[in-house]
Amino acid sequence: MIRRINDRKLKAEIARLRDLDLPDLRAVWQKHYGTTAPKTLRRKILILSIAWRIQADVAGGLKPATRRCLRQVAAAARSGTVVRPPSAGRIKPGTKLMRVWQDKTHTVTAVAEGFEWQDSRYRSLSEIARTITGTRWNGLVFFGVKSRTANSKVADRTRPTRREADNA
Repeated sequence: MIRRINDRKLKAEIARLRDLDLPDLRAVWQKHYGTTAPKTLRRKILILSIAWRIQADVAGGLKPATRRCLRQVAAAARSGTVVRPPSAGRIKPGTKLMRVWQDKTHTVTAVAEGFEWQDSRYRSLSEIARTITGTRWNGLVFFGVKSRTANSKVADRTRPTRREADNA
């Protein structure tokens, strides 16, 4: 339900929440969410949640893709899996990525045309990872931008590396 409200009126409605006592805040929650407010929520969180909902009613709330992503993160948290947020598709120029490989720290800077590492330009992170390691790597995985699998278990993160396993 998207409502029309002017900015001044919206700010006043949100500011008014601070003056309400707990029973009144719960009543406002009921009005905006259509459910009883959780008893465990503290007053400050109630105010913030109601304020967000009032703004969402005016502006339209979260995009469907954001809702899906939040549901996936919540499901992963319940099941004990690790989920990294999806990348925005492209690493923004100016972003610095660091990786320690064989006791040496490698810093890569994203630029408009690709990536810069050790005063040279590269088209992809994978090229840099290959140069550093001498083997083929997914550059996003090597620099920790994404995990090997989207739903890797927490236990998978503690598995020994091939070198550690060989030395055991």
